[in-house]
Amino acid sequence: MSVDQILVLGVNHKTAPVEVREKLAFPDIEVPLAKLGEVPDCTEFCFLSTCNRVEVIFTSAAPEKTVRHIRSFLFADSNLSDEEATSYTYLHSGANAINHLYKVAASLDSMVVGEPQILGQLKTAYREASERKCTGTILNRLINKAFTSAKRVRTETNIGSSAVSISFAAIELAKKIFGSLKNKKVLLVGAGEMAELAAEHLMSQGCTEITVANRTLQNAVKLAKQFNGKAVGLTELLSQLETADIMVSSTGAQNLILKHDDVIPIMRTRRNRPLFLIDIAVPRDLDPELNEIDNIYLYDVDDLSQVVELNKKDRRGEADKAHAIVSEEAVKFSHWLENMALTPTITELLSKTEALRKAELERTLTGLDLSTKDIKAIQKLTSSLVSKILHNPLVFLKEDCDAEVKKEKIDCIRKMFCLD
Repeated sequence: MSVDQILVLGVNHKTAPVEVREKLAFPDIEVPLAKLGEVPDCTEFCFLSTCNRVEVIFTSAAPEKTVRHIRSFLFADSNLSDEEATSYTYLHSGANAINHLYKVAASLDSMVVGEPQILGQLKTAYREASERKCTGTILNRLINKAFTSAKRVRTETNIGSSAVSISFAAIELAKKIFGSLKNKKVLLVGAGEMAELAAEHLMSQGCTEITVANRTLQNAVKLAKQFNGKAVGLTELLSQLETADIMVSSTGAQNLILKHDDVIPIMRTRRNRPLFLIDIAVPRDLDPELNEIDNIYLYDVDDLSQVVELNKKDRRGEADKAHAIVSEEAVKFSHWLENMALTPTITELLSKTEALRKAELERTLTGLDLSTKDIKAIQKLTSSLVSKILHNPLVFLKEDCDAEVKKEKIDCIRKMFCLD
């Protein structure tokens, strides 16, 4: 396989606003994997979906046609034109695709550089794809080496120690609004990983009372126990807002769970005490029009990018080291792939010359009255002669060069020795 047949097609926080990204949310991983299995010439694939990115990592012998089908599938329910869909997506191929994936795994392409969640999300995506036999030799090696690269970044740089998660960025914003978070009452809506991270950060900042609201009460109880909080059903959301200071929403709901008109009477009960709303869900949980109400401060994942920018300077030096590691690991994989492309040609060349040697040797020895010692000597001579003849062609094939030149060399050897 040529390195150019490895591709990444996606949408992320840099190329598309949250209102576009939320249209590409796929709550059930089986649906996109099944659809990708129907795409022409899409031989291996993995589907990654997070709050900040949707990416398809795939291989194809006919990239142009495959890309067209994948883009159509991603935007099928978005009501966007083909031109708009194309403008929001990015496409990486070959070495650029490899480098991009390694940067994603190492959290160098995240909104918050160095946040650890993306590596876990990529591992989950890969596990789902591999269990369904969607990946093969190429992507199995590529993605596992991305994990290796990410591990090197974590152990050889300090990027993780100074990194922050989306949840932490939200808490930093809350501190700017309230000054101090000590004794503030927190309402977590959703009981997933993002909610748990938010709770950890809030507790570390002095919040003492945490309530978890979730559609499945059992999950809310489990998370609340970790922080000595209380659990309620999602139906109690409005009543809990009457006393909360901060609400962090991260559900997997497909529609808004809190609207503008729901909150107006609550603010009267609260006597307009400030309410800080953090919406880190994609699709969004909270009505953007809530920001129009006095003393309500609503921020979504895109707004958090402003907080993220403040932390970039501290991490820039470590990020430079991380980029060097990623580049080194990406080159290693490219070399492996190039050498893998050589294997069939080298195998066929050795097999053909060995078959010719044996055939000619057998014809020559027929009718000759030679001792066993003499026959072994002749066999050794012919083997040595063939090896010496093949030495230069093999060196020529294995010389370090770019993918295009490598392909030209393979074609040249195959024509020269009539391997096709």
